[in-house]
Amino acid sequence: MSEKSPQLDAVKLDGRHQRSATSRARIVQAMLDLVHAGDVSPGVERVAARAQVGLRSVFRHFKDMDSLYAEMSDVAEAEFRDLAQQPFKSEDWQGKLGEMLDRRIYAFEKMAPYKRAADVHKHRSPLLRAHQERANQEMRESLKAVLPANLRRDAVRLELLDLNMSFEAWMRLRFEQNLTPRRARAVVELAIHAIQAGTEGST
Repeated sequence: MSEKSPQLDAVKLDGRHQRSATSRARIVQAMLDLVHAGDVSPGVERVAARAQVGLRSVFRHFKDMDSLYAEMSDVAEAEFRDLAQQPFKSEDWQGKLGEMLDRRIYAFEKMAPYKRAADVHKHRSPLLRAHQERANQEMRESLKAVLPANLRRDAVRLELLDLNMSFEAWMRLRFEQNLTPRRARAVVELAIHAIQAGTEGST
């Protein structure tokens, strides 16, 4: 009997890892596709069918649906984070704030289906709540980073800016008040200008 080749074992192991990674990616993409299509609460059966994997494969990668929702949120948040970290073109803080608003609106529109799906389940999922708290904190810190010192110290104005530039405010305008993106942006922009009143010339 010939001895096993360590190299052959390594190849087999790498192959299994690659298949596992591919299967996991297909499951996450299936979840993203279903949610984007309007299913805010797809069952594991639908996810497995969409990914063309067995139910056991889904639960081998994700212990429950909450962990799959969290993975979906990770993918969406990573895209938002990449956009948010791009350098600003403007030199003054008002211009940077306008660019930030445009970036957020673009991301909010793309991420809206995933946000709505996560919101359906976050009341029973500490994992999803933690994801949302982290995302909100990151957006708050990025906002503070472009504001002049006097606005950062003004607790009321800071909270108003944070609120009006939040995902939750945008979702309310778009899906509860049924505004078009253009009209919703005009509302947010007017609110921001009102909050900024008296800060012209600040550094």
